[in-house]
Amino acid sequence: MLSRELWNQAAKFHGHQCPGLAIGFKAVEGAVSELGLDIDDLLATDEELVCVTENDACGVDAVQALLGCTVGKGNLVFRIRGKMAFSFFCRETGQSVRLCLKSSIGNGLSREEHQEYIISHSYDDLFEVSKPKYPLPEKARRFPSQNCSICEESTAECFFANSKWQFGLH
Repeated sequence: MLSRELWNQAAKFHGHQCPGLAIGFKAVEGAVSELGLDIDDLLATDEELVCVTENDACGVDAVQALLGCTVGKGNLVFRIRGKMAFSFFCRETGQSVRLCLKSSIGNGLSREEHQEYIISHSYDDLFEVSKPKYPLPEKARRFPSQNCSICEESTAECFFANSKWQFGLH
């Protein structure tokens, strides 16, 4: 199980403690265990670890704070399905795991009881553990910039040709 010190680190990043953050915290615990990650060196420095999250809720902050998966590095990918589910991929080993919160977790508990229940139980008591049904996402692509001929603002070349029509921008 992850330490209370790591829980406090995630809560500091998130701004408060809540059941949603606890769900992400335990998803991180599952990723650490299932992928054999080094608990003393969790932060991804680039894209060696990828998280695909099916929600945009509080738990994602635990993934960012503890595993270093971020949108900016391209190793935090949102596939919003409204599910408390997280898939983790390790590029170096090829291992992957999907953790989906069991539907019965927290029924009838107060907010505080729910949070403590999640934190005090093992990830495999809380999540259905399986393999993702999709492959490892490609690495983040980088595109050269071009200036828009209308507004002269810089934009990624891949958006330049269609930006006016796709996004109503110029």
